Amino acid sequence: MKGRVVLSGMRPTGKLHFGNMVGALSSWIKLQSDSTTRCFYMVADWHALTTDYQDTSIVEDNIEDMVLDWLAAGLDPKKSVIFRQSWVPEHAEFALLLSMITPLSWLERNPTYKEQVTELKDKEISTHGFLGYPVLQAADILLYQASHVPVGEDQLPHLELTREIARRFNFLYKKPVLVEPSALLSKSPKVLGTDARKMSKSYDNCVYISEPESSLKKKINSMFTDPHKVRADDPGHPKPCPENPTGCVVFSLHDILEVDRNAFRDREERCRDGRLGCAACKKDLLETMTLSLKPVREKREVLIKEKNIVSEILIEGSRTAQLVAQETMNQVLDAIHFKKPIGMFP
Repeated sequence: MKGRVVLSGMRPTGKLHFGNMVGALSSWIKLQSDSTTRCFYMVADWHALTTDYQDTSIVEDNIEDMVLDWLAAGLDPKKSVIFRQSWVPEHAEFALLLSMITPLSWLERNPTYKEQVTELKDKEISTHGFLGYPVLQAADILLYQASHVPVGEDQLPHLELTREIARRFNFLYKKPVLVEPSALLSKSPKVLGTDARKMSKSYDNCVYISEPESSLKKKINSMFTDPHKVRADDPGHPKPCPENPTGCVVFSLHDILEVDRNAFRDREERCRDGRLGCAACKKDLLETMTLSLKPVREKREVLIKEKNIVSEILIEGSRTAQLVAQETMNQVLDAIHFKKPIGMFP
């Protein structure tokens, strides 16, 4: 494939929240508009099993919700290949082959592995699948000869492991079959949830991009602001400081949504001077966020009425993705001197 090739994906954990929209999804939508870039966006359903293998009953519903949000936010199947990981069996085949050459020490040093084993104490994740998920992730990327992967700085170690696996394969089999992907660093804003922690479904502190207005109002009214600003005319501390270590959630969301930076700075000054109360600031945020999310909500409602639209898009995208995946696998099998019988497999 000529030009830049981008691969990214999300685990199907349900509806997307505002942090997803202004982060990864926003980056995906910009990339698909570049005529020199071919984008592959994957529903990473096998990756969902690394932590949630005990209950898979909601995976199908989660996939439906997530892809509807992708489409409602602006992801276009005419511009991007939108596919389901488990519907392209080459992912599993390639991950198995790469696992044969990946040293165990490379996986054990993965910082995310150590962190999640500590954080997810309520889940049994001491499994081969969880330890080896970076190999499956590498297979996802290398299978499409992706030249670039959109990542945040915290994900750079994961991408470097993919590059190391590609280098090791090419070195062992004396053929430059696999492309070492480069990072497309995205500086996504840190999005706080209603309780001032990072917005996350696991914290139950999210504003979803398909949030109905009545529910949105309740969530904004419950948002953490400033414990020292009891009355409207009390001086406020909108940014993190000793008086308010986490900062004000409402202010941080205004920072993301406000296009007029002069108006934003004026809001900060009025808060600090005691000329703007939290109730009025929350009311302003409700208006701004409603305006921002309204097109997404409306488009989602239209899409829901189109029966089987998600399934049809994923089937077509998975067919396209598999053609590329099969081409790579043919090169991989040739490099390791394995052959498939002609006519037995596609």
